[in-house]
Amino acid sequence: MIKHVSVMPQKAIDLLKIKEDGVYVDGTLGRGGHSKLILERLKKGKLYCFDLDEEAIKESKEVLKEYDNVIYIHDNYMNMNKYVDQVDGILLDLGVSSPQFDEAVRGFSYRYDGPLDMRMDQSDELSAYEVVNEYDEERLAKVLYEYGEEKNAKRIARKIVEERPIETTLQLVEVIKKALPYKVLSKKGHPAKQSFQAIRIEVNHELDSLKHFLDSFDQILKVDGRVVIITFHSLEDKMVKYCFRRLSSVDDDKRIALRPEEVKQAPYELLNHGDKADKEEIENNSRAKSAIIRGVRKRYGKDSY
Repeated sequence: MIKHVSVMPQKAIDLLKIKEDGVYVDGTLGRGGHSKLILERLKKGKLYCFDLDEEAIKESKEVLKEYDNVIYIHDNYMNMNKYVDQVDGILLDLGVSSPQFDEAVRGFSYRYDGPLDMRMDQSDELSAYEVVNEYDEERLAKVLYEYGEEKNAKRIARKIVEERPIETTLQLVEVIKKALPYKVLSKKGHPAKQSFQAIRIEVNHELDSLKHFLDSFDQILKVDGRVVIITFHSLEDKMVKYCFRRLSSVDDDKRIALRPEEVKQAPYELLNHGDKADKEEIENNSRAKSAIIRGVRKRYGKDSY
């Protein structure tokens, strides 16, 4: 079992402010690190754990075997409304877990040779192989540019189409390198990082899942409930930041229409403005470097809006 170290665990728990008898959701179970910290604080409460990766659920059951108040659900966190109702807190850690990155056979990493896969849910039909080998040049360039923020998306897409078929991760890395100018290759950082991120997001519909969740979590969150989300790249963080700011702001039209004393507080309260991992954590866990954690608390329900 490859060890996975959870990112900003204490900050996540502090923001959630666990109630002993509360109902909580870990929407991205991974290898159970955050879930274990939640369960340590629950006495009579319950924790629902979601993950698309059946191997992650299997390994987490071993990590959390001493707890009998856990419900494991093999599904996308965006569907949690189908399984739970009226919860006290929700945690999402949107990073890819260490075993997914470090097991070459999963095809997530640009550092290890493996099949072009990248599926978090192995039962899904779409894999990185189909994206790389079957998308036309225009569609592939769009994925690389929008999801990877890759400035050389068109050049990379053109070279990928020329070099097909591409079977493995390291083959894809070499094709990407061929497409890039020397001034880009000489920069710090791996030249395939953004392209691999883009393909992974496309394969797993990551931004669609996040959007659906952000549009719907209010339906199941209790008053005084909290949502805490850890993001790892700017596309996710912008979505979360915009959603949380919108929920914690009073509509401008209402401010104009009503007298100051009639303007109610916003339905949500910002718990922070986006915290990053401290230097010590980054030194011990390099994957924490790009992480940002944000949280909100629900002040009142829709009936009071």
